[in-house]
Amino acid sequence: MTMDPDEATRAELAALIDAARAGEAGAVALAERFAGGLQFGTAGIRGILGAGPMRMNRLVVRKISAGLAAYVKTHVANAGERGVVVGFDARRNSRVFADEVAQVFLARGFRVYLGESELPTPATAFATERLGAAAGIMVTASHNPPEYNGYKVYWENGAQIIPPHESGIFAEIENVADLEGVELADLDQARSSGRLAPIGRDVIDGYFAGLHELLVHRDAVSAAPITIAYTPLHGVGADFVERALDDAGFDSVHTVASQREPDGTFPTVAFPNPEEDGAMDEVLELAGKVEADLVLANDPDVDRLAVALPAEGGYRMLSGDQIGILLADYLLEATEGEKRLVATTVVSSQLLREMARSLGVEFKATLTGFKWIANAGIDYKSEGGRFVLGYEEALGYCCGELVHDKDGVSAVLLFAELTAYEKSRGRTVWDRLADIYGRHGLYLTEQRSLTLPGADGLERIRSLMARFRAHPPTEIGGYKVVEHQDLAATGLSGSNVLLFFLEGGRRVIMRPSGTEPKLKSYYEVREPVEASVDSALKQARLSLAALADAHQATLE
Repeated sequence: MTMDPDEATRAELAALIDAARAGEAGAVALAERFAGGLQFGTAGIRGILGAGPMRMNRLVVRKISAGLAAYVKTHVANAGERGVVVGFDARRNSRVFADEVAQVFLARGFRVYLGESELPTPATAFATERLGAAAGIMVTASHNPPEYNGYKVYWENGAQIIPPHESGIFAEIENVADLEGVELADLDQARSSGRLAPIGRDVIDGYFAGLHELLVHRDAVSAAPITIAYTPLHGVGADFVERALDDAGFDSVHTVASQREPDGTFPTVAFPNPEEDGAMDEVLELAGKVEADLVLANDPDVDRLAVALPAEGGYRMLSGDQIGILLADYLLEATEGEKRLVATTVVSSQLLREMARSLGVEFKATLTGFKWIANAGIDYKSEGGRFVLGYEEALGYCCGELVHDKDGVSAVLLFAELTAYEKSRGRTVWDRLADIYGRHGLYLTEQRSLTLPGADGLERIRSLMARFRAHPPTEIGGYKVVEHQDLAATGLSGSNVLLFFLEGGRRVIMRPSGTEPKLKSYYEVREPVEASVDSALKQARLSLAALADAHQATLE
């Protein structure tokens, strides 16, 4: 406890010790804080803020940073002089943790480029590659609840780390036994000597210049002006998104005033994830007032995008799969060449595969976690190909090769241009989606999560996965399972995924979340479009609900 440099977490830990001495419940709470350490998930390390090695705090950040610094110095040539990029969002303690990261790396001989203020996650990823850094660190918990923070690591290629780096870094972190001996540099002295520098304005300007190059129908913006309602959900997106849209010529952008400024307490939403119930209420209300053609929302660190469109006298949300399919269709139409790649994860819709096959474009399905998509894109480019788009159903999109991670700013920009382009042709985005369904069939997806917090919850998640793995069902919801796959057999990190393919093109997927205490299940049905898209959609919704309900009943 005396090692902890933070007065608040020292006091919290003292209270936990007192509670443990007083009774069994307190002992259980204390034991949970020391039941291990935070692990790398699908998007870095995330945890609840608080005292102990199972929480995010300054001491844990020091340990992670010391281990990471040791690994990077060993595995990246000239790592100290090339330095590391450190960005942070507006969550509680993000700036504090970023300073800790900088102090640890500086003390180990690294140059450090530290954000002067809050940054979107994609800007940090971009800066890592643009500055030629040995690695990048982003302090964020993305869309998690307010009590969380996290630590995201980028390798020298600007993409999130993948094996063998994950296990190697974790081993070095575990080797940091003497936390009191973790040396820290003085930030003011490092700044004076030039070893600590800001992420310069030239880097940020370079990011915006790259965004502009992604546009494919710039004339549509002025030819068919659209009105946009936008919310950053108290995150760090407003300045970047508003500038990007303004640079492209969108001059009717309305941002939710109560959610525009960064605020790590997220006062107007219970859960700052645009997928969650209620998170979009204020921007949808604003959209109605300004008669918006398009409704957009980012999560707090701006690596995700949610979209709603006018429909039936109000607005209807698009799914992550629908957004990804629309962006892919738009960009594939605007690009040429035989050697092009689109990619998505195994839990995303199978529709992208069918689109790629019909166009003669290469397709890749990766494990969950955007790190796999980004690294697949980098590998493909190194072979002389063009990475057109990658997406995951959880609202993450990588448009082109500007950023090697999901990027909510570029996705905003391209979806806005897509909307204007369809309007310039006297059409809507719904019309384009209907065209896609008419060509390939209507694919409908849904994701449901079983939230099971605490040690008991994690054990139940493990038990459920073990049961379905040992005894795979022969039918679900009355439909025969024609094939099942266990990706854990691949032995890759993050491959704890079970897939069940059912007759009629139906599919059920199960996996534990890598960042939250959830068992996630993904459902998909395919319905041919015969009479109309509306009738196919009605039938698909009925089939999807029945499939999901039947599977969820087996989890009880």
